[in-house]
Amino acid sequence: MSDISVVCSNLSFTWPDDTPVFEDLSFTVPTGRTGLVAPNGTGKSTLLKLIAGELRPAAGSVSVAGTLGYLPQSLPLTGDLTVAEVLGIAGTIRAIDAVESGDVDEKHFTTIGDDWDIEERTRAQLDRLGLDNLTLDRVLNTLSGGQIISLGLAAQLLKRPDVLLLDEPTNNLDLDARTKLYDTLEDFTGCLLLVSHDRALLDRMNRIAELDRGELRLYGGNFTAYEQAVEAEQEVAEKNVRSAEQELKREKRELQQARERADRRQSNAARNLKDAGLPRIFAGNMKRGAQESAGKAGQMHASRVSEAKAKLDEAGRAVRSEQRISLDLPDTHVPTGRNLFLGEQLRVSLGGKEIFTEPGVNLSVRGPERIALTGPNGAGKSTLLRLLIGELAPHAGEITRADGRIAYLSQRLDLLDPDRTVAEHFADFAPQRSEAERMNLLARFLFRGQRAHLPVGVLSGGERLRAILACILCAEPAPHLLLLDEPTNNLDLVSVGQLEGALNSYQGAFIVVSHDARFLREIGVNRWLRLDGGQLTEVAAPAA
Repeated sequence: MSDISVVCSNLSFTWPDDTPVFEDLSFTVPTGRTGLVAPNGTGKSTLLKLIAGELRPAAGSVSVAGTLGYLPQSLPLTGDLTVAEVLGIAGTIRAIDAVESGDVDEKHFTTIGDDWDIEERTRAQLDRLGLDNLTLDRVLNTLSGGQIISLGLAAQLLKRPDVLLLDEPTNNLDLDARTKLYDTLEDFTGCLLLVSHDRALLDRMNRIAELDRGELRLYGGNFTAYEQAVEAEQEVAEKNVRSAEQELKREKRELQQARERADRRQSNAARNLKDAGLPRIFAGNMKRGAQESAGKAGQMHASRVSEAKAKLDEAGRAVRSEQRISLDLPDTHVPTGRNLFLGEQLRVSLGGKEIFTEPGVNLSVRGPERIALTGPNGAGKSTLLRLLIGELAPHAGEITRADGRIAYLSQRLDLLDPDRTVAEHFADFAPQRSEAERMNLLARFLFRGQRAHLPVGVLSGGERLRAILACILCAEPAPHLLLLDEPTNNLDLVSVGQLEGALNSYQGAFIVVSHDARFLREIGVNRWLRLDGGQLTEVAAPAA
Protein backbone atom coordinates (compact mmCIF):
# COMPACT_ATOMS: atom_id res chain seq x y z
CA MET A 1 0.00 0.00 0.00
CA SER A 2 1.23 3.52 -0.80
CA ASP A 3 2.47 5.63 2.10
CA ILE A 4 -0.13 8.25 1.12
CA SER A 5 -3.45 6.95 2.46
CA VAL A 6 -5.86 9.93 2.29
CA VAL A 7 -5.75 12.57 -0.43
CA CYS A 8 -8.14 15.54 -0.52
CA SER A 9 -7.89 17.77 -3.57
CA ASN A 10 -9.48 21.24 -3.90
CA LEU A 11 -12.18 20.27 -1.40
CA SER A 12 -15.09 22.66 -0.90
CA PHE A 13 -18.14 22.17 1.29
CA THR A 14 -21.07 24.46 2.16
CA TRP A 15 -24.02 23.83 4.46
CA PRO A 16 -27.56 24.05 2.98
CA ASP A 17 -27.95 27.58 4.41
CA ASP A 18 -24.92 28.62 2.28
CA THR A 19 -22.54 28.76 5.25
CA PRO A 20 -19.09 27.83 3.85
CA VAL A 21 -16.99 25.30 5.78
CA PHE A 22 -14.08 24.62 3.41
CA GLU A 23 -13.03 26.18 0.17
CA ASP A 24 -10.37 24.71 -2.12
CA LEU A 25 -8.81 22.63 0.68
CA SER A 26 -6.02 20.26 -0.38
CA PHE A 27 -3.87 17.95 1.77
CA THR A 28 -2.56 14.40 2.11
CA VAL A 29 -2.42 12.19 5.21
CA PRO A 30 0.28 9.49 5.15
CA THR A 31 0.37 6.15 6.94
CA GLY A 32 0.87 6.50 10.69
CA ARG A 33 -1.02 8.15 13.54
CA THR A 34 -2.27 11.70 12.86
CA GLY A 35 -4.17 13.86 15.35
CA LEU A 36 -6.47 16.52 13.89
CA VAL A 37 -6.87 19.63 16.06
CA ALA A 38 -8.79 22.90 15.67
CA PRO A 39 -11.28 25.01 17.65
CA ASN A 40 -14.87 23.73 17.82
CA GLY A 41 -16.95 24.79 14.84
CA THR A 42 -14.12 24.85 12.29
CA GLY A 43 -15.20 21.63 10.61
CA LYS A 44 -13.14 18.75 12.04
CA SER A 45 -16.07 16.32 12.26
CA THR A 46 -17.37 17.53 8.90
CA LEU A 47 -13.98 16.79 7.33
CA LEU A 48 -14.02 13.22 8.71
CA LYS A 49 -17.54 12.72 7.33
CA LEU A 50 -16.38 13.93 3.90
CA ILE A 51 -13.46 11.49 3.94
CA ALA A 52 -15.77 8.68 5.12
CA GLY A 53 -18.24 9.45 2.33
CA GLU A 54 -21.10 10.38 4.66
CA LEU A 55 -21.14 13.88 3.16
CA ARG A 56 -20.51 14.90 -0.44
CA PRO A 57 -18.26 17.87 -1.23
CA ALA A 58 -19.57 20.76 -3.30
CA ALA A 59 -16.33 20.57 -5.29
CA GLY A 60 -13.07 18.65 -5.22
CA SER A 61 -12.34 15.01 -4.52
CA VAL A 62 -11.41 12.60 -1.73
CA SER A 63 -9.30 9.49 -2.29
CA VAL A 64 -8.83 6.77 0.37
CA ALA A 65 -6.31 3.95 -0.15
CA GLY A 66 -7.66 0.59 1.02
CA THR A 67 -10.39 -0.40 3.47
CA LEU A 68 -11.89 2.40 5.56
CA GLY A 69 -13.06 2.27 9.19
CA TYR A 70 -14.94 5.21 10.72
CA LEU A 71 -16.10 5.80 14.30
CA PRO A 72 -18.25 8.96 14.55
CA GLN A 73 -18.66 10.98 17.74
CA SER A 74 -22.29 9.92 18.14
CA LEU A 75 -22.96 6.28 17.33
CA PRO A 76 -26.23 5.68 15.43
CA LEU A 77 -27.08 2.52 17.35
CA THR A 78 -30.41 1.28 18.68
CA GLY A 79 -30.67 -0.18 22.15
CA ASP A 80 -32.04 -3.60 21.14
CA LEU A 81 -29.00 -4.62 19.06
CA THR A 82 -26.76 -7.38 20.41
CA VAL A 83 -22.99 -7.08 20.78
CA ALA A 84 -22.54 -9.45 17.83
CA GLU A 85 -24.83 -7.31 15.66
CA VAL A 86 -22.99 -4.11 16.57
CA LEU A 87 -19.70 -5.81 15.71
CA GLY A 88 -21.14 -6.94 12.36
CA ILE A 89 -20.32 -10.59 12.98
CA ALA A 90 -23.77 -12.03 13.82
CA GLY A 91 -24.33 -13.37 10.29
CA THR A 92 -20.86 -14.93 10.11
CA ILE A 93 -21.29 -16.69 13.47
CA ARG A 94 -24.70 -18.03 12.41
CA ALA A 95 -23.15 -19.35 9.18
CA ILE A 96 -20.30 -21.06 11.09
CA ASP A 97 -22.81 -22.61 13.52
CA ALA A 98 -24.86 -23.89 10.56
CA VAL A 99 -21.83 -25.48 8.86
CA GLU A 100 -20.70 -27.08 12.12
CA SER A 101 -24.23 -28.51 12.45
CA GLY A 102 -23.91 -30.21 9.06
CA ASP A 103 -25.53 -27.60 6.77
CA VAL A 104 -23.17 -27.30 3.77
CA ASP A 105 -25.21 -24.77 1.81
CA GLU A 106 -22.88 -22.68 -0.40
CA LYS A 107 -24.29 -19.43 0.96
CA HIS A 108 -22.84 -20.18 4.41
CA PHE A 109 -19.32 -20.55 3.00
CA THR A 110 -19.78 -17.32 1.04
CA THR A 111 -20.82 -15.51 4.24
CA ILE A 112 -17.88 -16.91 6.20
CA GLY A 113 -15.18 -16.25 3.59
CA ASP A 114 -11.82 -16.27 5.40
CA ASP A 115 -13.38 -15.45 8.80
CA TRP A 116 -13.46 -18.93 10.34
CA ASP A 117 -11.62 -17.51 13.36
CA ILE A 118 -13.95 -14.53 13.74
CA GLU A 119 -15.10 -15.44 17.24
CA GLU A 120 -11.52 -15.85 18.51
CA ARG A 121 -10.42 -12.58 16.89
CA THR A 122 -13.48 -10.82 18.29
CA ARG A 123 -12.85 -12.13 21.79
CA ALA A 124 -9.22 -11.01 21.62
CA GLN A 125 -10.23 -7.54 20.39
CA LEU A 126 -12.84 -7.11 23.10
CA ASP A 127 -10.36 -8.24 25.75
CA ARG A 128 -7.78 -5.68 24.56
CA LEU A 129 -10.33 -2.88 24.94
CA GLY A 130 -11.41 -3.94 28.43
CA LEU A 131 -14.67 -5.57 27.30
CA ASP A 132 -13.74 -9.09 28.37
CA ASN A 133 -16.94 -9.40 30.42
CA LEU A 134 -19.25 -8.86 27.40
CA THR A 135 -21.03 -11.82 25.86
CA LEU A 136 -21.89 -11.64 22.19
CA ASP A 137 -25.62 -11.89 22.90
CA ARG A 138 -25.61 -8.97 25.38
CA VAL A 139 -28.06 -6.20 24.43
CA LEU A 140 -26.76 -2.69 23.81
CA ASN A 141 -29.12 -0.87 26.19
CA THR A 142 -27.49 -2.69 29.12
CA LEU A 143 -24.08 -1.11 28.39
CA SER A 144 -22.58 2.17 29.63
CA GLY A 145 -21.72 5.01 27.27
CA GLY A 146 -18.02 4.19 27.59
CA GLN A 147 -18.59 0.51 26.80
CA ILE A 148 -20.56 1.48 23.67
CA ILE A 149 -17.69 3.68 22.44
CA SER A 150 -15.16 0.86 23.00
CA LEU A 151 -17.50 -1.59 21.29
CA GLY A 152 -17.82 0.73 18.29
CA LEU A 153 -14.02 0.90 18.02
CA ALA A 154 -13.79 -2.90 18.22
CA ALA A 155 -16.30 -3.15 15.34
CA GLN A 156 -14.12 -0.92 13.16
CA LEU A 157 -10.88 -2.74 14.04
CA LEU A 158 -12.44 -6.10 13.17
CA LYS A 159 -12.73 -4.83 9.57
CA ARG A 160 -8.90 -4.78 9.47
CA PRO A 161 -9.02 -1.26 8.01
CA ASP A 162 -6.12 0.35 6.15
CA VAL A 163 -7.48 3.80 7.06
CA LEU A 164 -9.16 4.45 10.40
CA LEU A 165 -11.05 7.67 11.21
CA LEU A 166 -11.98 8.35 14.85
CA ASP A 167 -13.98 11.32 16.16
CA GLU A 168 -13.40 12.00 19.88
CA PRO A 169 -12.89 8.31 20.72
CA THR A 170 -12.13 8.88 24.43
CA ASN A 171 -15.35 10.74 25.24
CA ASN A 172 -17.17 8.96 28.09
CA LEU A 173 -14.25 6.57 28.71
CA ASP A 174 -12.88 6.15 32.21
CA LEU A 175 -9.13 6.17 32.81
CA ASP A 176 -8.73 2.37 32.52
CA ALA A 177 -10.65 2.26 29.25
CA ARG A 178 -8.63 5.20 27.90
CA THR A 179 -5.36 3.45 28.70
CA LYS A 180 -6.50 0.32 26.85
CA LEU A 181 -7.57 2.42 23.86
CA TYR A 182 -4.17 4.19 23.83
CA ASP A 183 -2.35 0.86 23.74
CA THR A 184 -4.63 -0.53 21.03
CA LEU A 185 -4.12 2.46 18.75
CA GLU A 186 -0.35 2.42 19.25
CA ASP A 187 -0.35 -1.04 17.66
CA PHE A 188 -2.40 0.10 14.64
CA THR A 189 -0.12 -0.01 11.59
CA GLY A 190 -2.33 1.66 8.97
CA CYS A 191 -3.34 5.31 8.54
CA LEU A 192 -5.07 6.69 11.63
CA LEU A 193 -6.68 10.13 11.53
CA LEU A 194 -8.40 11.12 14.76
CA VAL A 195 -10.11 14.20 16.17
CA SER A 196 -9.54 14.59 19.90
CA HIS A 197 -9.07 17.08 22.71
CA ASP A 198 -7.44 14.34 24.83
CA ARG A 199 -3.86 15.58 25.07
CA ALA A 200 -2.57 12.27 26.47
CA LEU A 201 -3.89 10.56 23.33
CA LEU A 202 -2.58 13.32 21.05
CA ASP A 203 0.85 12.86 22.62
CA ARG A 204 0.86 9.36 21.16
CA MET A 205 0.49 10.61 17.60
CA ASN A 206 3.25 10.65 14.96
CA ARG A 207 2.10 14.04 13.68
CA ILE A 208 -0.50 16.73 14.32
CA ALA A 209 -2.71 18.16 11.58
CA GLU A 210 -3.98 21.66 12.39
CA LEU A 211 -7.10 22.95 10.67
CA ASP A 212 -6.94 26.74 10.82
CA ARG A 213 -8.56 29.47 8.70
CA GLY A 214 -9.43 27.09 5.90
CA GLU A 215 -6.00 25.47 5.64
CA LEU A 216 -4.60 22.22 6.99
CA ARG A 217 -0.97 22.11 8.12
CA LEU A 218 0.96 19.04 9.24
CA TYR A 219 3.43 19.24 12.15
CA GLY A 220 5.84 16.36 12.73
CA GLY A 221 5.87 14.88 16.23
CA ASN A 222 3.28 14.56 18.98
CA PHE A 223 1.07 17.22 20.55
CA THR A 224 3.74 18.47 22.93
CA ALA A 225 6.09 18.99 19.98
CA TYR A 226 3.25 20.75 18.13
CA GLU A 227 2.68 23.12 21.06
CA GLN A 228 6.39 23.93 21.15
CA ALA A 229 6.44 24.54 17.39
CA VAL A 230 3.40 26.82 17.58
CA GLU A 231 4.91 28.73 20.51
CA ALA A 232 8.12 29.26 18.52
CA GLU A 233 6.08 30.38 15.50
CA GLN A 234 4.18 32.84 17.66
CA GLU A 235 7.37 34.33 19.06
CA VAL A 236 8.60 34.93 15.51
CA ALA A 237 5.17 36.24 14.41
CA GLU A 238 4.96 38.70 17.31
CA LYS A 239 8.54 39.84 16.64
CA ASN A 240 7.60 40.39 12.98
CA VAL A 241 4.57 42.44 14.03
CA ARG A 242 6.72 44.66 16.26
CA SER A 243 9.25 45.10 13.44
CA ALA A 244 6.47 45.88 10.93
CA GLU A 245 4.93 48.41 13.34
CA GLN A 246 8.29 50.18 13.69
CA GLU A 247 8.79 50.18 9.93
CA LEU A 248 5.31 51.67 9.39
CA LYS A 249 6.00 54.41 11.96
CA ARG A 250 9.32 55.19 10.26
CA GLU A 251 7.77 55.37 6.78
CA LYS A 252 4.92 57.58 8.03
CA ARG A 253 7.46 59.87 9.70
CA GLU A 254 9.56 60.07 6.51
CA LEU A 255 6.44 60.77 4.45
CA GLN A 256 5.50 63.65 6.75
CA GLN A 257 9.05 65.00 6.67
CA ALA A 258 9.11 64.78 2.84
CA ARG A 259 5.86 66.75 2.63
CA GLU A 260 7.21 69.40 4.97
CA ARG A 261 10.45 69.71 2.93
CA ALA A 262 8.45 69.99 -0.28
CA ASP A 263 6.28 72.75 1.22
CA ARG A 264 9.36 74.67 2.37
CA ARG A 265 11.05 74.33 -1.04
CA GLN A 266 7.94 75.55 -2.86
CA SER A 267 7.61 78.52 -0.50
CA ASN A 268 11.31 79.43 -0.87
CA ALA A 269 11.24 78.94 -4.64
CA ALA A 270 8.24 81.26 -5.03
CA ARG A 271 10.00 83.97 -3.01
CA ASN A 272 13.26 83.56 -4.90
CA LEU A 273 11.59 83.73 -8.31
CA LYS A 274 9.74 86.87 -7.34
CA ASP A 275 12.93 88.49 -6.04
CA ALA A 276 14.92 87.44 -9.17
CA GLY A 277 12.48 89.23 -11.51
CA LEU A 278 12.46 86.34 -14.05
CA PRO A 279 9.96 86.24 -16.95
CA ARG A 280 6.57 84.81 -16.00
CA ILE A 281 6.76 81.80 -18.40
CA PHE A 282 10.20 80.80 -17.15
CA ALA A 283 9.17 81.21 -13.54
CA GLY A 284 6.03 79.06 -14.13
CA ASN A 285 8.07 76.27 -15.69
CA MET A 286 10.43 76.23 -12.71
CA LYS A 287 7.49 76.14 -10.29
CA ARG A 288 5.82 73.25 -12.13
CA GLY A 289 9.10 71.33 -12.16
CA ALA A 290 9.48 71.76 -8.43
CA GLN A 291 5.89 70.62 -7.84
CA GLU A 292 6.36 67.52 -10.04
CA SER A 293 9.57 66.63 -8.21
CA ALA A 294 7.86 67.04 -4.85
CA GLY A 295 4.90 64.99 -6.10
CA LYS A 296 7.15 62.12 -7.18
CA ALA A 297 8.93 62.14 -3.84
CA GLY A 298 5.58 62.15 -2.02
CA GLN A 299 4.28 59.26 -4.14
CA MET A 300 7.41 57.25 -3.40
CA HIS A 301 7.03 57.74 0.37
CA ALA A 302 3.27 57.06 0.22
CA SER A 303 3.99 53.83 -1.66
CA ARG A 304 6.46 52.84 1.05
CA VAL A 305 3.81 53.53 3.72
CA SER A 306 1.34 51.30 1.84
CA GLU A 307 3.93 48.54 1.60
CA ALA A 308 4.67 48.85 5.32
CA LYS A 309 0.93 48.59 6.10
CA ALA A 310 0.68 45.46 3.94
CA LYS A 311 3.64 43.91 5.77
CA LEU A 312 2.01 44.69 9.11
CA ASP A 313 -1.27 43.12 7.99
CA GLU A 314 0.56 40.00 6.81
CA ALA A 315 2.53 39.77 10.04
CA GLY A 316 -0.67 40.24 12.07
CA ARG A 317 -2.41 37.38 10.28
CA ALA A 318 0.31 35.01 11.51
CA VAL A 319 -0.43 35.89 15.16
CA ARG A 320 -3.04 33.59 16.69
CA SER A 321 -6.02 35.05 18.44
CA GLU A 322 -6.20 32.35 21.13
CA GLN A 323 -6.84 33.98 24.51
CA ARG A 324 -6.42 32.62 28.00
CA ILE A 325 -8.33 33.67 31.09
CA SER A 326 -6.32 35.36 33.83
CA LEU A 327 -8.24 36.59 36.88
CA ASP A 328 -7.91 37.83 40.43
CA LEU A 329 -10.57 36.21 42.65
CA PRO A 330 -9.74 37.17 46.25
CA ASP A 331 -13.34 36.59 47.42
CA THR A 332 -12.95 32.86 46.75
CA HIS A 333 -10.07 32.51 49.23
CA VAL A 334 -10.45 29.76 51.85
CA PRO A 335 -8.08 29.52 54.84
CA THR A 336 -5.91 26.41 54.99
CA GLY A 337 -7.50 23.66 57.06
CA ARG A 338 -10.99 25.13 57.22
CA ASN A 339 -13.65 22.38 57.16
CA LEU A 340 -15.95 22.84 54.16
CA PHE A 341 -17.69 19.46 54.02
CA LEU A 342 -17.83 16.34 56.16
CA GLY A 343 -19.77 13.24 55.15
CA GLU A 344 -19.75 10.15 57.37
CA GLN A 345 -20.94 6.69 56.38
CA LEU A 346 -23.00 8.05 53.48
CA ARG A 347 -25.24 5.56 51.71
CA VAL A 348 -27.67 6.11 48.88
CA SER A 349 -29.93 3.96 46.68
CA LEU A 350 -31.09 4.84 43.18
CA GLY A 351 -33.75 2.81 41.43
CA GLY A 352 -33.53 0.20 44.17
CA LYS A 353 -29.77 -0.21 43.64
CA GLU A 354 -27.33 0.45 46.49
CA ILE A 355 -24.63 2.81 45.16
CA PHE A 356 -22.26 2.90 48.17
CA THR A 357 -21.62 -0.32 50.08
CA GLU A 358 -21.47 -0.78 53.86
CA PRO A 359 -20.37 0.95 56.01
CA GLY A 360 -20.83 3.81 53.53
CA VAL A 361 -18.62 6.56 52.10
CA ASN A 362 -16.59 8.92 54.28
CA LEU A 363 -15.42 12.22 52.79
CA SER A 364 -13.92 15.36 54.28
CA VAL A 365 -12.98 18.50 52.32
CA ARG A 366 -10.77 21.20 53.84
CA GLY A 367 -9.94 24.41 52.05
CA PRO A 368 -8.27 25.02 49.71
CA GLU A 369 -7.84 21.38 48.63
CA ARG A 370 -7.84 20.51 44.94
CA ILE A 371 -9.35 17.05 44.69
CA ALA A 372 -9.63 14.72 41.69
CA LEU A 373 -12.45 12.17 41.94
CA THR A 374 -11.69 9.20 39.69
CA GLY A 375 -13.13 5.75 39.12
CA PRO A 376 -14.77 3.60 36.44
CA ASN A 377 -17.91 4.68 34.61
CA GLY A 378 -21.03 3.93 36.64
CA ALA A 379 -19.22 3.89 40.00
CA GLY A 380 -21.34 6.76 41.36
CA LYS A 381 -19.04 9.79 41.00
CA SER A 382 -21.81 12.12 39.77
CA THR A 383 -24.08 10.77 42.52
CA LEU A 384 -21.48 11.70 45.14
CA LEU A 385 -21.28 15.26 43.76
CA ARG A 386 -25.06 15.56 43.97
CA LEU A 387 -24.84 14.55 47.65
CA LEU A 388 -22.26 17.26 48.28
CA ILE A 389 -24.34 20.01 46.67
CA GLY A 390 -27.55 18.84 48.39
CA GLU A 391 -29.43 17.77 45.24
CA LEU A 392 -29.65 14.29 46.72
CA ALA A 393 -30.23 13.25 50.32
CA PRO A 394 -28.42 10.18 51.69
CA HIS A 395 -30.49 7.24 52.92
CA ALA A 396 -28.03 6.84 55.76
CA GLY A 397 -25.12 8.80 57.21
CA GLU A 398 -24.43 12.32 58.39
CA ILE A 399 -23.49 15.45 56.40
CA THR A 400 -22.02 18.70 57.77
CA ARG A 401 -21.52 21.66 55.44
CA ALA A 402 -19.76 24.96 56.18
CA ASP A 403 -21.62 28.22 55.66
CA GLY A 404 -19.69 29.03 52.46
CA ARG A 405 -21.33 28.70 49.08
CA ILE A 406 -20.99 25.42 47.13
CA ALA A 407 -21.23 25.75 43.34
CA TYR A 408 -21.85 22.87 40.91
CA LEU A 409 -20.91 22.68 37.25
CA SER A 410 -22.67 19.70 35.69
CA GLN A 411 -21.74 17.85 32.50
CA ARG A 412 -24.80 19.30 30.77
CA LEU A 413 -23.79 22.98 31.08
CA ASP A 414 -27.46 23.74 31.77
CA LEU A 415 -27.14 26.24 34.64
CA LEU A 416 -28.17 29.26 32.52
CA ASP A 417 -31.44 30.02 30.71
CA PRO A 418 -30.68 29.86 26.96
CA ASP A 419 -33.13 32.71 26.20
CA ARG A 420 -31.42 35.25 28.48
CA THR A 421 -28.16 37.06 27.81
CA VAL A 422 -24.81 36.53 29.49
CA ALA A 423 -24.98 40.03 31.01
CA GLU A 424 -28.47 39.43 32.44
CA HIS A 425 -27.38 36.22 34.13
CA PHE A 426 -24.22 37.84 35.47
CA ALA A 427 -26.28 40.66 37.01
CA ASP A 428 -28.41 38.05 38.82
CA PHE A 429 -25.34 36.34 40.29
CA ALA A 430 -23.54 39.58 41.21
CA PRO A 431 -26.29 42.18 41.90
CA GLN A 432 -24.16 44.37 44.21
CA ARG A 433 -21.51 45.09 41.57
CA SER A 434 -21.88 48.16 39.37
CA GLU A 435 -22.66 47.67 35.70
CA ALA A 436 -19.20 48.98 34.75
CA GLU A 437 -17.56 46.46 37.10
CA ARG A 438 -19.68 43.63 35.72
CA MET A 439 -18.78 44.51 32.12
CA ASN A 440 -15.10 44.67 33.07
CA LEU A 441 -15.28 41.23 34.68
CA LEU A 442 -17.13 39.74 31.72
CA ALA A 443 -14.41 41.12 29.47
CA ARG A 444 -11.89 39.20 31.60
CA PHE A 445 -13.89 36.09 30.70
CA LEU A 446 -13.55 37.16 27.01
CA PHE A 447 -17.11 38.51 26.68
CA ARG A 448 -16.32 41.94 25.28
CA GLY A 449 -18.70 44.51 23.85
CA GLN A 450 -21.79 42.99 22.25
CA ARG A 451 -20.64 39.43 23.04
CA ALA A 452 -21.83 40.02 26.62
CA HIS A 453 -25.36 40.73 25.35
CA LEU A 454 -25.80 37.54 23.32
CA PRO A 455 -28.41 34.98 24.43
CA VAL A 456 -26.80 31.96 26.08
CA GLY A 457 -28.56 29.67 23.58
CA VAL A 458 -26.49 30.91 20.63
CA LEU A 459 -23.12 30.39 22.34
CA SER A 460 -20.73 27.57 21.51
CA GLY A 461 -19.92 24.94 24.14
CA GLY A 462 -16.71 26.72 25.13
CA GLU A 463 -18.45 30.11 25.33
CA ARG A 464 -21.26 28.66 27.42
CA LEU A 465 -18.70 27.18 29.82
CA ARG A 466 -17.02 30.59 30.15
CA ALA A 467 -20.38 32.25 30.84
CA ILE A 468 -21.16 29.73 33.59
CA LEU A 469 -17.68 30.12 35.09
CA ALA A 470 -18.09 33.90 35.13
CA CYS A 471 -21.41 33.63 36.96
CA ILE A 472 -20.17 31.01 39.44
CA LEU A 473 -16.72 32.42 40.26
CA CYS A 474 -17.84 36.05 40.56
CA ALA A 475 -21.08 35.29 42.40
CA GLU A 476 -22.11 37.03 45.62
CA PRO A 477 -21.23 35.35 47.90
CA ALA A 478 -18.27 33.76 46.11
CA PRO A 479 -18.08 29.94 46.20
CA HIS A 480 -15.66 28.32 48.62
CA LEU A 481 -16.23 24.81 47.25
CA LEU A 482 -16.56 24.14 43.53
CA LEU A 483 -17.79 20.82 42.10
CA LEU A 484 -17.05 20.04 38.45
CA ASP A 485 -18.36 16.96 36.62
CA GLU A 486 -16.34 16.09 33.47
CA PRO A 487 -15.84 19.79 32.61
CA THR A 488 -13.61 19.17 29.57
CA ASN A 489 -16.03 16.86 27.73
CA ASN A 490 -16.59 18.15 24.19
CA LEU A 491 -14.42 21.25 24.74
CA ASP A 492 -11.81 22.18 22.15
CA LEU A 493 -8.21 22.62 23.26
CA VAL A 494 -8.48 26.43 23.39
CA SER A 495 -11.50 26.20 25.72
CA VAL A 496 -9.73 23.65 27.92
CA GLY A 497 -6.85 26.12 28.27
CA GLN A 498 -9.30 28.87 29.23
CA LEU A 499 -10.89 26.61 31.84
CA GLU A 500 -7.45 25.84 33.26
CA GLY A 501 -6.72 29.58 33.50
CA ALA A 502 -9.95 30.25 35.39
CA LEU A 503 -9.45 27.37 37.83
CA ASN A 504 -5.86 28.38 38.50
CA SER A 505 -7.18 31.84 39.54
CA TYR A 506 -9.73 30.28 41.92
CA GLN A 507 -8.56 30.28 45.56
CA GLY A 508 -11.13 27.95 47.10
CA ALA A 509 -11.44 24.15 47.22
CA PHE A 510 -12.72 22.08 44.35
CA ILE A 511 -13.59 18.49 43.52
CA VAL A 512 -13.38 17.61 39.84
CA VAL A 513 -14.49 14.42 38.12
CA SER A 514 -12.30 13.93 35.07
CA HIS A 515 -10.42 11.25 33.15
CA ASP A 516 -8.09 13.81 31.54
CA ALA A 517 -4.83 13.28 33.43
CA ARG A 518 -3.04 16.25 31.89
CA PHE A 519 -5.92 18.61 32.68
CA LEU A 520 -5.83 17.46 36.30
CA ARG A 521 -2.10 18.13 36.49
CA GLU A 522 -2.48 21.59 34.89
CA ILE A 523 -5.04 22.72 37.51
CA GLY A 524 -2.82 21.66 40.42
CA VAL A 525 -4.74 18.70 41.86
CA ASN A 526 -3.12 17.77 45.18
CA ARG A 527 -5.42 15.02 46.43
CA TRP A 528 -6.66 11.96 44.54
CA LEU A 529 -9.74 9.92 45.45
CA ARG A 530 -11.02 6.80 43.70
CA LEU A 531 -14.61 5.55 43.87
CA ASP A 532 -14.88 1.90 42.88
CA GLY A 533 -17.02 -1.00 44.04
CA GLY A 534 -19.06 1.27 46.29
CA GLN A 535 -16.02 2.38 48.31
CA LEU A 536 -14.12 5.70 48.30
CA THR A 537 -10.37 5.45 48.89
CA GLU A 538 -7.45 7.86 48.86
CA VAL A 539 -4.90 6.94 46.17
CA ALA A 540 -1.50 8.16 45.04
CA ALA A 541 -1.21 10.60 42.17
CA PRO A 542 -0.80 8.76 38.84
CA ALA A 543 2.59 8.87 37.16
CA ALA A 544 2.97 11.76 34.72
